[in-house]
Amino acid sequence: MTQKAGFTIKTRDSCKIPRGMGVPPMKHGQDARATPVSKEVCKTLTIHRIHVVLLAVLSCASLLAQATVPAQFPGTIRLLLPPRIYATPGIEMNVYFDNICLVANPLNYLFDVNCAKGSQQTERWTFVPTEEDVGQYPFVIEVRNETNAVIARAESVLQVAPKTAGAGLPISVLTIGDSLTHAAVYPAHLLELCKAEGNPKITLVGHVPNEKTPDVRIEGYGGWTAHRFATFYKEGERRNGTEDWKTWNSSGSPFLYADGTGKPALDFPRYCREFNGGKAPDFVTFLLGCNDNFGANDETIEASIDTMFKYYDMLIEMVRQTRADTKIGMLLLVPPVGTQDGFGANYKCGQTRWQYKRNQQRVVERTMEKYGKREKENIFLIPSNVNLDCLHNYPSVNAPWNSQTKAEGRRLNNGVHPAPEGYRQIGDTIFCWIKAQLAAAPVSGK
Repeated sequence: MTQKAGFTIKTRDSCKIPRGMGVPPMKHGQDARATPVSKEVCKTLTIHRIHVVLLAVLSCASLLAQATVPAQFPGTIRLLLPPRIYATPGIEMNVYFDNICLVANPLNYLFDVNCAKGSQQTERWTFVPTEEDVGQYPFVIEVRNETNAVIARAESVLQVAPKTAGAGLPISVLTIGDSLTHAAVYPAHLLELCKAEGNPKITLVGHVPNEKTPDVRIEGYGGWTAHRFATFYKEGERRNGTEDWKTWNSSGSPFLYADGTGKPALDFPRYCREFNGGKAPDFVTFLLGCNDNFGANDETIEASIDTMFKYYDMLIEMVRQTRADTKIGMLLLVPPVGTQDGFGANYKCGQTRWQYKRNQQRVVERTMEKYGKREKENIFLIPSNVNLDCLHNYPSVNAPWNSQTKAEGRRLNNGVHPAPEGYRQIGDTIFCWIKAQLAAAPVSGK
């Protein structure tokens, strides 16, 4: 008997002839020791033993392989899926393969999606649920190389919420972020989605960046970081509807107020009194990390994320101390534009897409590590990073390929800010997350 890797393999040193292997039955009184064994029997026994040994070896090899290969492993490409992919009937949900790993060219790899719902295409998995699809489904992606070896595997759960989840229920939503929120497209898209029958009655909380759309209220400011939201105090009342974005962005944090001694402090209850009738929002989303880590490199990214988390935690605790059952959605930082052209248009030679993508991927990894599995604290991950088409839903221009030709082509021309279509994909993801939360437990509206 030998023992290897937790498995016990039994072996025999003696050759015992099994019954029914060609040995004639003994007559009464015959001595078995004197019974000769034919050459044919020995040959048959030898073949049988070889088969048994081969089967044992193959079986053990299979068991050992299963024991040593984990269910999930990111591999060198750092494959990573969010724990849940939210969906709801009538809304397209996607997982773009380039968005969930760190590779220079995703076309050099073979992605294999295993899910009972949706379809796999060249660059994505895509799915538009119907009411019959409501439920939860395992979602697995394996990545193979040119030899067909599995080099990475990730798992998630596809969660399809009912189309009528939260129907008619009044909810309030506060969106906090940088320029991606300041654009106000995805908050406006949330309003539009909720106008359809079977959806909650949504109220957005915050300041109004454009007086022409007074219902679109946000706390989004270009160039801002978690540090600025938590610490930047400026006296004076913030103005709604300013057309000068520089004036808008230079105002102080909306959550900082001077206390009795004149010292600025985070005061979310006061903010809620001024902007939501004294009630804390039912949902608060955070989309930060772009400016916090834009200038980092491989040597400084960990310290940069540490600093971001320090102030992120202050903002999260600010909300939780005011109302513990507010659903807090941490949007996973969205990837940059799909080519270097967008970075060249915005930053010349000051930053590359590849370095930013490396930073963004590390932010997503650590955000999942820090804020994942905290649903009991009403902190959730929103998989905004997987559902964004970075090749087709970023701004672009048609221009000649060079100065010596009239032939024109499309070049992407923004590094980190999606086109309206991309922002609406972010809004779709938030909407599906909200529907899932309302299906699980309607908000109390405190």
